[in-house]
Amino acid sequence: MNVDTAASDLAQSSWAVWGTDAHLIVTERAALEQAEALVREELAAIDLACSRFREDSEIAALMRSHGRPLTVSALLADFVDAALDAARRTDGAVDPTVGSVMIDLGYDRDFAMLGSRTPSDHAGRRAVPHFAQRSSWEMVTLKNRELTVPDGVVLDLGATAKALAADRCAAIVTESLGCGVLINLGGDISITGPPPAGGWQIRVQDGDDQPATVVEMRSDSGIATSSTLRRRWHHAGESVHHIIDPALGRSAEAFWRTVTVAASSCLVANTVSTACMVRGRDAHRWVSEAGLPARFVDRNGLVTHTATWPDESRDR
Repeated sequence: MNVDTAASDLAQSSWAVWGTDAHLIVTERAALEQAEALVREELAAIDLACSRFREDSEIAALMRSHGRPLTVSALLADFVDAALDAARRTDGAVDPTVGSVMIDLGYDRDFAMLGSRTPSDHAGRRAVPHFAQRSSWEMVTLKNRELTVPDGVVLDLGATAKALAADRCAAIVTESLGCGVLINLGGDISITGPPPAGGWQIRVQDGDDQPATVVEMRSDSGIATSSTLRRRWHHAGESVHHIIDPALGRSAEAFWRTVTVAASSCLVANTVSTACMVRGRDAHRWVSEAGLPARFVDRNGLVTHTATWPDESRDR
């Protein structure tokens, strides 16, 4: 997704992070430098807490805890709580305990390094089985900041962490500097504060040759696209992707190319769009019943929408 930045009062910056791109836009040029510093600081703290690719992260410590409860930081507790809530809301379609499946599929290092021939630190480990399938997330317990992850369960917060990070970063900038802000982390967009003249115009398109549309987003909202076109790699002679069907223990069937959802936060939008990829054909009815604006592109390129997707923004 791209943002129209033609308005003269907008200022922006971008940089690589977590195997994707961070794109920051603020409505006051004088605020950009400080805003970027705040976002970079927050993303660094999140990475140290939540990355399963760092030996010094809190998630890595949990992998070595052998089922013993650990007192974790308030930051990690927030991210785990959000992931477990997403699992509850989606009946386990968005499951934070698919880490071992990811490792089995070769996603054992930062995505930017998957094409590397050099084994990562995790590559020599045997991935533990993903047991109990859809109910495995229910075995993870979080009481205040005491987190217990059963031995053999590997947490992967990727399905919710990037979206929650976008929400947190946007809120921090607006609360600290008072300006309007849009933060885009690899297609997960969060918007807070005073909007620019003409509002926030978001171009929804997952690739130059894919169907596109433009939607106007209000402040204090989020929009997210989940896709089976990106974050793909080859493993054991097959093309796989990062959206896991917990019930099957493998990449979800690519019924949809992309699903885009708008909601009150990026976390909600991304939770729903990811669940749609897992639910497949049933997703359109599920989101329609929830009343959320959503745009679907199926495997043949056919575009459909829920009734609440804005008419003026539909593909022509």
